[in-house]
Amino acid sequence: MAVPKKKTSKSKRDMRRATWKRKAQAQAQKALSIGKSILTGRAEGFIYPQDAEDEDEE
Repeated sequence: MAVPKKKTSKSKRDMRRATWKRKAQAQAQKALSIGKSILTGRAEGFIYPQDAEDEDEE
């Protein structure tokens, strides 16, 4: 016969949510930082594709 699982406490639930939100905030901060470095032209840590049209216009 099936037995119901024990209820997860609110504190455990809140800890999991806080961890998830903290990770999301860190990723958003990294994305914003990378975007800013691309716009300022100081991006050196990665390669991103350039459009062929941009090269022709210069």
